Amino acid sequence: MNIVVEKTISRQAAIEACLCAIEKAEELDIEINVSVTDNKGLEMAFIRMENSFIHSINIAKDKAYTSASFGFPTAQWTQIFKQMPHLEQGFSNRDRLIPFGGGLPIFENGVKVGAIGVSGGTEDEDIICAEYAIKKIGLE
Repeated sequence: MNIVVEKTISRQAAIEACLCAIEKAEELDIEINVSVTDNKGLEMAFIRMENSFIHSINIAKDKAYTSASFGFPTAQWTQIFKQMPHLEQGFSNRDRLIPFGGGLPIFENGVKVGAIGVSGGTEDEDIICAEYAIKKIGLE
């Protein structure tokens, strides 16, 4: 009998990634929501900074979900839609699909173990917070 073992982010690492993203947001003087999912897109951790935009809660969660489910940064959707505009009409109105930056997959040795989604700053600030968190917890 073969048993398949999947690698996924631990709850401790997910919580730590949220805290690291917030650390960077404080440095940038912004208020964010941050979500970390496992390798399938199921939420493992979420933190909302006190004065962050309420609407950004679900955007952060959906950025992580989108990135986990496709395995690439949410910002990549912009390029995909430019290259294949016919896809934008069908994909851009899909429930939970976020086609702009702030969601990043998390890898360990080339294996997707989760994803992070940040919302509340500019698109670039959200990406900076997400990248910082991933690096800070020692993943790719």
